[in-house]
Order: sequence, then C-alpha cells, then structure tokens
Amino acid sequence: MAFQLLINLAIGLIWMFLTESYEFVTFLIGFIIGVFLLFLLNRFIPDTFYFKYVLAIWKLILLFAKELLIANIDVLKMVYRPKIDMQPGIVALPTDLRSNWEITLLANLITLTPGTLSVDVSADNNFIYIHAMDLPDVDETINQIKGTFESAIKDVTR
Repeated sequence: MAFQLLINLAIGLIWMFLTESYEFVTFLIGFIIGVFLLFLLNRFIPDTFYFKYVLAIWKLILLFAKELLIANIDVLKMVYRPKIDMQPGIVALPTDLRSNWEITLLANLITLTPGTLSVDVSADNNFIYIHAMDLPDVDETINQIKGTFESAIKDVTR
C-alpha cells in the first residue's frame, strides 16, 4: 500500500513538472491521473489496489460518526427520562481481531461512543470487557458491535 501511494505521489509531482504549473490543483489532477494509472496497471503491482483501503478508512470514519450521533441521542434520552430505567452491565465481547493495533482501535471506538466503556482486554486477546449504561439484550449488543465496528476494522486492516 505504501509503495503504491509513493508511486501515486510521484506521478502527481511529475505531472506538475510536465505542465510547468506548480499549484495544488495541478498536483491534484496528476494525483487523480495516478490513481487511474495504478488501477489500470494493478495486475503488475504486487499488492492489492491501495485506494480500496482508503475507501475502507472513510467508511470506518463515517460509521463512527453515525454511531456517535446515535449514541449521543440515546444517552440524551436516558438522561432526560423522568424515571431512570436503565440496566447497566458488563459484557464480554468475543473478538476475531488478532493484532494489538486492531484490538486497540476497537476498544477506543467503543470507549469514544457515549454509553459504553472498554474496561479490559483478556490476556489472550480473545475478549474485550465492555461496560454499558443500558444493556437490555447482551446478544444484540455483541452482534451490533461485531457487525459494525469489528467488520469495518477488518475491512481496513485486511
């Protein structure tokens, strides 16, 4: 991925020098031309097309923004209810993520989302312990986290 990005940056710079226009727009045009060239010549480059990972990163960012907004609204509803009817609890989330970077990213995304907090990671890195403000259904919470954050992290890293 880094090799393809360096090639793409070089194509953008070469485009600037060939057109003799040293502005950002000219570099951006060369960069876009480089993306298309790398896509066309992808079978000659040993790694998968790097723009796939860029799109996966953007999807993860947008997913986090959506989940952040939804969680803020849910916490706001809980706070302004006249009668507090919460079921707090701690759940052990089984994770398929293996690298420390993936597990740390998942734990941080969970902690940054209001209403949930990553408490601990098991010694074998198979479980993340999460405290939730309102935990009516444990299986639903586990499936939601695995279906959103964990799958998006897998798309970015694998």
